[in-house]
Amino acid sequence: MARLELNVDLNRVEGDLEIGLVLEDGVVVEARTIGTMYRGFEQILLGRAPLDALVLTPRVCGICGTAHLFAAVTALEHIAATPVPPNATRIRNLCLIAEGLQNDLRQTFLFFAPDFCNPRYAAEPWFEDHIRAFEPFAGAIYRETLAMTRRAVEIVAHFGGQWPHSSYMTPGGVTRPADIRRLAACRTVLAEVRRWYEERIVGMPLDAWLAIPDAEGYLARLEEPGHGSSALGLLARSARALGLHRTAGGVADMISYGSWCDPMHWTPTADVRILPSGFYDGTAGRVEPLDQSLINEHVRHSWFRPYEGGRHPWKGETIPNYQPHSDRYTWAKAPRYGDRVVQTGPLAELVVAGDPLTVSLHRAEGSSAWLRQFARVRRIAFELEQARVTLDELAADLGGEHVLTPAGGGLPDGEGHGLVMAARGGLGHWVRIENGAIAGYQIVTPTSWNASPRDSEGRPGHWEQSLVGIAVRDPDDPVEIGHVIRSHDPCLVCTVHMLDTGRRIGFGP
Repeated sequence: MARLELNVDLNRVEGDLEIGLVLEDGVVVEARTIGTMYRGFEQILLGRAPLDALVLTPRVCGICGTAHLFAAVTALEHIAATPVPPNATRIRNLCLIAEGLQNDLRQTFLFFAPDFCNPRYAAEPWFEDHIRAFEPFAGAIYRETLAMTRRAVEIVAHFGGQWPHSSYMTPGGVTRPADIRRLAACRTVLAEVRRWYEERIVGMPLDAWLAIPDAEGYLARLEEPGHGSSALGLLARSARALGLHRTAGGVADMISYGSWCDPMHWTPTADVRILPSGFYDGTAGRVEPLDQSLINEHVRHSWFRPYEGGRHPWKGETIPNYQPHSDRYTWAKAPRYGDRVVQTGPLAELVVAGDPLTVSLHRAEGSSAWLRQFARVRRIAFELEQARVTLDELAADLGGEHVLTPAGGGLPDGEGHGLVMAARGGLGHWVRIENGAIAGYQIVTPTSWNASPRDSEGRPGHWEQSLVGIAVRDPDDPVEIGHVIRSHDPCLVCTVHMLDTGRRIGFGP
């Protein structure tokens, strides 16, 4: 039996990522998710004024700063039970959607799809089509995606003045209201993105795409000229030809915090979402109500000061304790839902929300690298439709308030949490205020859930389980590993890592 240990440096991700692998006869039998950065935002925030979080946390990530801002402001609103007027909620939702659009499109067609242009696949019948569509900086869809995603985030700039790193949400609302000019500009952008998505990405009108009822209906469309020749159709046919719909299922349990607060029913204490939150119990095959009190973080295999078991973020700490050459191998913590290892992301979001097509595909084939990527492109349709509804509602209530000031004008001491489905999955901020200052701040990102290390009981994280069983044909060009990890849209700048390793294999053009 041939045994090989290697570390894969994976690029085309947000941040730097290593995967530690043990191969036996070319098959992964053990995996560790590793990164190479230390940032420490949770330490930076200690002792600061609570509103400083609205400036600092959007800088955690250059892709999902809007989501971090939303999580921070809603955590503060939770402490003060601050009401938010419907129009402010609509503006927040619209900007979250715009940020989601740019990420889902870029991740799919700039990060995931280029792996199919690897020379390994030169003999495949679809290879030349992929080169024409997805070759970096040259493929038609690649270049169109760059242009369209630049347009999408203009919506955030209309309300936040800039993107990324905007700070236009405040406890009680937003700093800039909707007006006719901004709404007209946003409609123009969304109409352009929607038309391109219909014509080039899915090859059919949005209504028809959303109406596909089940796996059988979708697979039939995959063989038809319209969808079959679209960007998603091309990607789906080639991914399924490679067996990616049977690859990298990982853990069966999923978590979603729900998408887009309901402007007419949402309050900090009654968290009503347009796409509902929930925990998908993969063993029972059912969705249960989400209970944020069950979330906890382990550090047994992380370079933090040790504590027993898992701690809820309100009781958590982020105190570095670097121990190289031990069984600790990352600065990322291991979040768990109770004692369950979970995955999060667009697949979890749509399964929990009950999208008939995604649920049907999941029931028929299970979680996989292909289905995770498919769900990301599918989610774009929901984003576009909800953006249309949101703009119509804003236009019908142009005189509505966009900010409410909390009673007393300040934030009391207390504990609060803010949850949001960011582009990559469930993002949560937990804050504790004492004597008017931040006494504790913990951030649990989507990649922390998916890329977590082993926990106190030795349970591997979702990525680590997803990689076990993957056959790697060429350890010097492990494209199979790229397909699996990039299907999760990894973001390592949102975690904190440092590692001293041995052999490294560079991967990715």
